[in-house]
Amino acid sequence: MAIYLTKESKVLVQGMTGGEGMKHTRRMLAAGTNVVGGVNPRKAGRTVDFDDRAVPVFGSVADGMRATGADVTVVFVPPAFAKAAVTEAADAGIGLAVVITEGIPVHDSVAFTAYARQQGTRVIGPNCPGLITPGQSNAGIIPADITKPGRIGLVSKSGTLTYQLMYELRDIGFSTCVGIGGDPVVGTTHIDCLAAFQDDPDTELIVLIGEIGGDAEERAAAYIREHVTKPVVGYIAGFTAPEGRTMGHAGAIVSGSAGTAQAKKEALEAVGVRVGSTPTETAKLVLALLEDRQRAV
Repeated sequence: MAIYLTKESKVLVQGMTGGEGMKHTRRMLAAGTNVVGGVNPRKAGRTVDFDDRAVPVFGSVADGMRATGADVTVVFVPPAFAKAAVTEAADAGIGLAVVITEGIPVHDSVAFTAYARQQGTRVIGPNCPGLITPGQSNAGIIPADITKPGRIGLVSKSGTLTYQLMYELRDIGFSTCVGIGGDPVVGTTHIDCLAAFQDDPDTELIVLIGEIGGDAEERAAAYIREHVTKPVVGYIAGFTAPEGRTMGHAGAIVSGSAGTAQAKKEALEAVGVRVGSTPTETAKLVLALLEDRQRAV
């Protein structure tokens, strides 16, 4: 099992014929992803060769869905065109839109995430690494060769920390890893992923990675208290961030005690989440919890 993405997923790539789209489509195909087409209105009808795979280019998401049955799109278009790309995908009725693009204006993200939700399309991102179900499918830019299939579910604001925890826990492996993005507005939240992992029978333990700024982690803690019975291990990036200074790709800012790593750590620990002080310590907490559960069986 997995959440959101499986070997059955049929993937379109909006922006496949651009430099980043070409590079990462090749990597997705190498990981076993069933990429069924690209989308570029100016190059419709062509095919693009990726080693031993010829991938057709369609003029619209709707055309690609009709021809292939695609149910996922990965968006690599420039920031100025991201709102139109996601809106087009939502209008076509696609189930999942993974928005890799960074630098999208916040008002555009507000508009397209709300519109997609209204149309029944789940958005992951923007400004995210995407998601991977190891051994099945990879939608985005997450390296596919740093882990294996397993029983840990991972949800993270940070792409880099997603990769690090995947690597540190590679001997255990993951059900699905979801990089939700660190922008002020994202389409899929920690809570969405917690709910999905709670319902996934093959996810035994959940890793939650947050960062300073906002209150997403505090809201996740409240959700865990009421709804999550599986063990959760957390890590919050930004313990050394200076107060009042804008930090990182998320533009996270801390004022007083609100949004600090310590406040988030305390909120999570209050509901039984073990929180590491470093990524390596976080991985050790996961291993210890899994060993305890194994001994209890």
